[in-house]
Amino acid sequence: MKLALAEPRYLKDPIAIISELVNEVRLKIDKDKIEIIAMDPANVAMVIFRLLNTVFLDYDVKNKQEIAVNLEHLKNVLKRAKPSDTLIVELDEARNKLRIQLKGESTRTFNLAILDTEEREQQIPNLKFPVKVEMNSMMFDEAIEDMDIIAESVNLIADQKKLTIHAEGTVSDARVEINHKEDEANIDLQGSEIKSKYSIEYLKKIIKGSKLADKVILQFSKDYPLKVDYVVRDKLSLSTILAPRVDSD
Repeated sequence: MKLALAEPRYLKDPIAIISELVNEVRLKIDKDKIEIIAMDPANVAMVIFRLLNTVFLDYDVKNKQEIAVNLEHLKNVLKRAKPSDTLIVELDEARNKLRIQLKGESTRTFNLAILDTEEREQQIPNLKFPVKVEMNSMMFDEAIEDMDIIAESVNLIADQKKLTIHAEGTVSDARVEINHKEDEANIDLQGSEIKSKYSIEYLKKIIKGSKLADKVILQFSKDYPLKVDYVVRDKLSLSTILAPRVDSD
């Protein structure tokens, strides 16, 4: 197995974002893509990342591989990659290491230990959503950061005309309203108003995906998981499924 990437950011940035939620991952590598499916330690958020073979200069994968690595260690190596470097990833089966080379003005080589993990394989849940909102990713970032100064959780409320992002603290509350317009948000809703609550702590980590894509896709339902998608066509996708915060009366 040998992979060569001319633009290291396509792996570097997603790994940095995923590492906010997950400590260890399995890199599933086949002839079409690199894939990560991982759950955070608290079982609150699932991350699904796919990096397509079309991004690579060289993509030589003869057999499917599953390589478990410490994500913090991988992130720290990838942070050393310069935009002008070529990133080369190879499996050293004899030493049971993942070799990462950064080739630029010099050639820097890192050998990461492959973990022996018995963690069960994560299955992506089959979720059906009555609402889908596509909007500017920076606009969603700003709304979550606004809500963060008020409370620890946020309500997402969708109707045919707008998406409302609302937070209510002990003595204060705030809301952001984003209208259903081509230049603001595209709302596809089946039925009437839908409202659900989610953790701002997790959302602050998830919205770092805006570094990857100009648009974000939100899908949710009442007291149901939220799916947040960042997609770069023909290159990569980063999705997070976040459990809802359900009020107990």
